[in-house]
Amino acid sequence: MSTSDTGREAVIAKGWLGAHKWLLARRFSQLGILALFLLGPLAGVWVVKGNLAYSLTLNTLPLTDPYVLLQSLVTGHVPEKLGLIGVAIVLAFYFLVGGRVYCSWVCPMNLLTDLAAWLRRRLGIKGSVHMSRRSRYWMLAMTLVLAAFSGSIAWELLNPVSMLHRGLIFGLGAAWTVVLVVFLFDLFVMSRGWCGHLCPVGAFYSLLGRVSVLRISATKRAACNDCMDCFDVCPEPQVIRPALKGAPDVVGPVILAANCTNCARCIDVCSKDVFNFGTRFNNPVADRARSMPQDAVSGN
Repeated sequence: MSTSDTGREAVIAKGWLGAHKWLLARRFSQLGILALFLLGPLAGVWVVKGNLAYSLTLNTLPLTDPYVLLQSLVTGHVPEKLGLIGVAIVLAFYFLVGGRVYCSWVCPMNLLTDLAAWLRRRLGIKGSVHMSRRSRYWMLAMTLVLAAFSGSIAWELLNPVSMLHRGLIFGLGAAWTVVLVVFLFDLFVMSRGWCGHLCPVGAFYSLLGRVSVLRISATKRAACNDCMDCFDVCPEPQVIRPALKGAPDVVGPVILAANCTNCARCIDVCSKDVFNFGTRFNNPVADRARSMPQDAVSGN
């Protein structure tokens, strides 16, 4: 199947809306959150004050990015009480829904990197530089080292997410140059290069996602017809195979990989409704395998 045919069977089986409902929900979430941040500085309607690093909603609800707070702690600065409360709220939320939900449902850069991935498929761009997905964790470590040596949250001066936010408010400048470079890098140099291989923000949130409750599960994996559409649209396709193609008597259907973004594109494009949302606890095959003696699981 060509990349231009990706999701066609799902559209036929479920209709266009049924094959795009989660994608539309994500776009509504991303654009809605961005609009709330921009209403204040651009229209004088201050529903939310601040940015994705720290915000105050309706002058009551504080939300603090735990990654920014971690950088602050490395510099030796202890946030005020309201900042700590904001971090506790954010950590509790991502513990429930998955750390990398930030990447697919909140981060505005995802709009551009998804566009680059879509254009790659439509234009048939095949070439891609190879880089380990672990590189993002090295990037994460370097941002913390940079904070420690500089005594400041220096990464936020270069973070494309922060620069995109500043560019939308203050106009053209270096911010747009950085954003454009990320877009062109993903389009021509490396498929899913920024979000999937380099972004330290995504790396940090994947650490939170290791124990999160909400998960995507291949509950009807026996119905899979090997169309590969889910692998084609998934920003982290390596997370699908264990749950979908793993030994059915050993590996459960729940996608437990920390780097799953819960974007639900696999749900959208699957004409057989193999995937749906569930919890990490509804994984009976894996639970049964863990309770068995190791020699029984391995077949020795």
